Amino acid sequence: MVLHLSKDNFKDFINQDEKVLVDFWASWCGPCRMLGPVMEDLEKDFPNRIGKVNVDEEEELAQAFGISSIPAIIIFQKGKIVGQTVGYQPKNNFVNLLK
Repeated sequence: MVLHLSKDNFKDFINQDEKVLVDFWASWCGPCRMLGPVMEDLEKDFPNRIGKVNVDEEEELAQAFGISSIPAIIIFQKGKIVGQTVGYQPKNNFVNLLK
């Protein structure tokens, strides 16, 4: 199951040694809803490395990373941004970002 991130668990999640993916999304966003099943499927291949931030509930986190369009995907490794993309994409694109 994809981990739902908040300001309480965000730093611990992004500071992992392996690359992790954070999906900034909102329930009213059509492309975000389309991406949901892709993230769930990705979680099966990359357990504990996929997280989601609801931008409506975690406005501070969204602002901290300059999120202006969603879905916004940021890849972190050891707390640093190592990749990012915006919009719906197929699973393979995310697999490549996480390798």
